[in-house]
Amino acid sequence: MKQRSFARNLVGIAASAAILAGTGGCGMLTRLSEVGDYPAMSQVTNPQAQPGYRPVNMPMPAPQPLENNPNSLWRAGARGFFKDIRAKEIGDTLTVRLKLDDNAKMQNLTTRKRDDNEAMGLDSIFGYETKLGKLFPKDVDNADLFRFATKSNTDGTGNIGRSEKMELTFAAMVVQVLPNGSLVVLGRQEVRVNYELRQLMLTGLVRPQDIDADNSVSHERIAEMRVAYGGRGTLSDLQQPRWGSQIMDILLPF
Repeated sequence: MKQRSFARNLVGIAASAAILAGTGGCGMLTRLSEVGDYPAMSQVTNPQAQPGYRPVNMPMPAPQPLENNPNSLWRAGARGFFKDIRAKEIGDTLTVRLKLDDNAKMQNLTTRKRDDNEAMGLDSIFGYETKLGKLFPKDVDNADLFRFATKSNTDGTGNIGRSEKMELTFAAMVVQVLPNGSLVVLGRQEVRVNYELRQLMLTGLVRPQDIDADNSVSHERIAEMRVAYGGRGTLSDLQQPRWGSQIMDILLPF
């Protein structure tokens, strides 16, 4: 009997693990495999070879012919006489200076009051206006047959406050060159300190003329910029609710 009970429990555990793996439990299994060990870093891979990678496709102007000066040492768009070190081709790297210091405050106050009164009556109903008293329990007034009254009061106050600050400098790589010459850049960075892995990812569009002479670009010159900064590890697990609590918060209507 004990062997049968143990076998049933083992089957139940295996089934639960299979259900978790098939319904988004892969993250849990990964975390369980890292108990007592450091979070595993991801391998350096080709961004274009990732399953979810899609080339950027945006409206482009007509391509302009490039100037070709075979007898000149100067190249159009170059900032150095002998060499232009700025990124311009797929695989080139450049430095991104990310410095966000945003503060936003908003306050709204709304007060509204409205009173409506409507009255309707009939002075003549083909001569039958005097007989309305026989149709109703009490005598009625022809001049005041219907009356409507509404009253509403609204008083609302709203406050929004937001403050964000981030200052980072890291390298990004050119992964695509658009027909108009703009560069699609992608930067990823991972730093592991003790048992916490910090992750940073940035993607966006950069014009070659916005890249400085030292091959760096500031974040305000990156179009369609997407920045993700977070991490995973022991501290991150403690800072977020358990997945069961998150599911209950979504499903419960109360």
